[in-house]
Amino acid sequence: MNRNQTILAIDAAWTVSQPSGVALVQQRGDAWRCITLAPSYRSFIGEAAATATDWSTTRFPGSEPDISRLLEAAERLAGRSVDLVTLDMPVARTPFTTRREADRAVSREFSTRWCAAHSPTPIRPGPLGARISDALSAAGYELATSATRSPGGRQFLEVYPHPALLSLLRRPRRVPYKASRARNYWPGESASGRIRNLLIEFAAIHGALAEVFDGLTLELPEPDTVKSLSALKRYEDALDALVCAWVGVEYLAGRTMPLGNDDAAIWCPTDVVRVRDPGQRTG
Repeated sequence: MNRNQTILAIDAAWTVSQPSGVALVQQRGDAWRCITLAPSYRSFIGEAAATATDWSTTRFPGSEPDISRLLEAAERLAGRSVDLVTLDMPVARTPFTTRREADRAVSREFSTRWCAAHSPTPIRPGPLGARISDALSAAGYELATSATRSPGGRQFLEVYPHPALLSLLRRPRRVPYKASRARNYWPGESASGRIRNLLIEFAAIHGALAEVFDGLTLELPEPDTVKSLSALKRYEDALDALVCAWVGVEYLAGRTMPLGNDDAAIWCPTDVVRVRDPGQRTG
């Protein structure tokens, strides 16, 4: 195996109006290092131009992902081209406008643990996901599905942070860390209480990832400095991107398996997949 494998991980928003977290990690000997972590496409590209991300800025705008610029920025930051792209976005080898077998397989496996897959529609992500997939294919990356025998060459794969976190944190069910769901998680809590609880979960995720990736410089805010739940979304997106990168590390190590078929598959850590179909295999 190449001892400098480089992974670009994208927690892709399903609309261009919302920002997307981006992480870049690289294997260095027996260790992995986080090179860059950003809360949006623009800030990631800015990092490659030596513009440090101001995490305290009021808002990070969404944008259309320019895959070629993201790959160029990653190469500039890493000193070599990207080997693997991990993507939290529904993609497939053929067009789709509704639930795929991959979504159904993940839901069958993880719904009792509150990690069922979201349903793609003609609008969300719709053409956006197709454009990302097409751009990665045009850049020479092949989509990994259940037909993929093993890691090799330039590949991209679909991942899903919720099942991944069951493995990373050794949790029995879905981790409550989504800012937009905080009221549902803790209906009796005050806004400040929800912020505090989310930051406890963020810290658990951050701590687990810091054991995998050297150089993780992301600093989480203190609860009393956070003015609203929406202000935590940037940290949520960045952590999601790094979770996507971690699934890539597990994929390269052969510790993931594809749920889906040869058209589309969501790669999940093997240790949290309980029901194995005869055709499933590890990456």
